[in-house]
Amino acid sequence: MRLLLTGANGFIGSFFQKMYGERYDIQTFSFLHDHFDVLDLYGVDVIVHLSALVHQPKATQAMFFEANVKHTLSLAQKAKESGAKHFIFMSTIAVYDQSIVCLREDSLLGPSSLYGSSKLEAEQQLLMLEDEHFKISIVRPPMVYGYNAPGNIKSLMNLIDKIPLLPFGNINNKRSFIYVGNLCAMIDCIIQTQKRGIFLASDDIPLSTTKLIELIANAKKQKVYLLNVKFLEGLLKWLKPSLYQRLFESLEIDNTKTKHFLNFKNPYNVHEGIEKMVRGESL
Repeated sequence: MRLLLTGANGFIGSFFQKMYGERYDIQTFSFLHDHFDVLDLYGVDVIVHLSALVHQPKATQAMFFEANVKHTLSLAQKAKESGAKHFIFMSTIAVYDQSIVCLREDSLLGPSSLYGSSKLEAEQQLLMLEDEHFKISIVRPPMVYGYNAPGNIKSLMNLIDKIPLLPFGNINNKRSFIYVGNLCAMIDCIIQTQKRGIFLASDDIPLSTTKLIELIANAKKQKVYLLNVKFLEGLLKWLKPSLYQRLFESLEIDNTKTKHFLNFKNPYNVHEGIEKMVRGESL
């Protein structure tokens, strides 16, 4: 089976190539470095579209639209015209109403960021291209972690390395994440089953902030002391509401419907995912 993979040099794309490069004939494309006008998709069966502009503080609405909507639609239209049968789009749980504590596939939509809004618009326009010969699959993951993962998880690991005494004890929230190996396994399952629809991705068990830090420290074989600093929660809620949300509030995912529809099981549990993130994916 011939695949076109965008975002191949990114965190998820590079992992997918490493794990499934022998199963598929993978062609790659970069909107940053390659010329779209000469992109030849004839003979390509499936598009796996991972490239996107993600959370960038200085990015404008026009920049998000260009990268996440316009590029996606241009690629999908060319794929359909070229005879591709299946387009898999990596979206995000940021398309949902962010006040919802437990997300399901059919939860209320209502993005609160330019990133989430651009992804939702791309989803909606993609679905308008779908017909009996051109399937659309949309995957909505939470924060993805793994070896060399960028973003917040990398910052947290660096913090654990530098400071053995942290004020994050007894935080009893529940937040869902997904290990990159589980996410790529779901993409592979969607390719193999040729299922269309909206799919919600997540590890099987949510973690509290306290438990996440403990698991990372244990995998690193480092001693970390977590203090319960009562005023910190209120202080962050006032000064840094977005950071407060990530550290103290719950955001749980119930993707029972997705797993049942795909007959899919995550190949890695949370402990294995954290261990691989800290010590290397080959373990």
